[in-house]
Amino acid sequence: MRSAVLTAPGGPLEIVEREEPRPGPGEILVRVTACGMCFSEVNHLRGHYPFGTFPVVPGHEISGVVAALGEGVAWPEVGTAVGAAWLHGSCGHCDQCARGDQILCTGAPKQVTGVNRDGGYTEYFVGRAGFVTPLPDGLDPVAGAPLMCAGLTAFNGLRQAGAVAGSKVAVLGTGGVGTMAQRFAAAMGARVAVVSRSRRAEKEALGLGAELFVATGERDPAEALRAWGGADLVVNTAPDTATGLAAFGGLRPDGTLLYLGMGAENVSVPPMALVAGRLRVMGVPSGSPHDLRDTLAFAVAHGIVPEVAPVTLDEAPGVLAAMDQGAHRGRAVITFA
Repeated sequence: MRSAVLTAPGGPLEIVEREEPRPGPGEILVRVTACGMCFSEVNHLRGHYPFGTFPVVPGHEISGVVAALGEGVAWPEVGTAVGAAWLHGSCGHCDQCARGDQILCTGAPKQVTGVNRDGGYTEYFVGRAGFVTPLPDGLDPVAGAPLMCAGLTAFNGLRQAGAVAGSKVAVLGTGGVGTMAQRFAAAMGARVAVVSRSRRAEKEALGLGAELFVATGERDPAEALRAWGGADLVVNTAPDTATGLAAFGGLRPDGTLLYLGMGAENVSVPPMALVAGRLRVMGVPSGSPHDLRDTLAFAVAHGIVPEVAPVTLDEAPGVLAAMDQGAHRGRAVITFA
């Protein structure tokens, strides 16, 4: 089978031939239909994950069909359309796993699809039972592939941070996660503001339900949000820390600054502002299997599917290089015939 492999930090994505894998005990073999290309692959390419390994097949926005079941696995049945996400597996016995919060597992080293476990830039992917999720009826497996990460991260982040109908949510960034956060927040009944460096995405944001668009090249984001009446939730989806800090002053009392995207810099906010406004700073790391189920169900119920650009496996190295250089626009999804 044909696969794309990252062999070393900073190295190119290489197309190689590999033997088709067989699922072992507790494993599920998935014939891949599509795999989204996420900025997390760029982070791994740059060596940003201390738990990352090389060589590895990247990709954690996977949709496909169950091809075979390993020993001890009876579900989902062969032929079932499924998805797989960032979390590849967990220990299964720590307090967090027992509560269904496997994404916070403390009983084993991180098991991350496409970062230290082979992912979906390949024709066949081996997942773990309990971490491969059936797709709901009506979900396009190609357009829906980014829901496995961008969608899951945005949806779970919003609800973990307390977004509800009537909340004022400011989304920083208009990339894959930012657009998903905007659309999910609007579908939840929140009032939405979108903050970006330029007005390039203004028309799209307003068309998707935002009532305010702030271009930071023209206006201070915290000032603009205060003039809006303040935000209950500021969601940073940009790949740097400073963007969130620049909007921190636009929070209302009891507000939350949520990091879904970040850089290597530390978060530094005035402690007096935290105390006086009863403010919070938090982060949310993707989600657990039950969070993915909820994300997919909500997306289908509200007709929320990412705008994607299908590419072939042979095109993936060029796309990833362009993503690394900041020259790629849109959401690429690798498709397999």
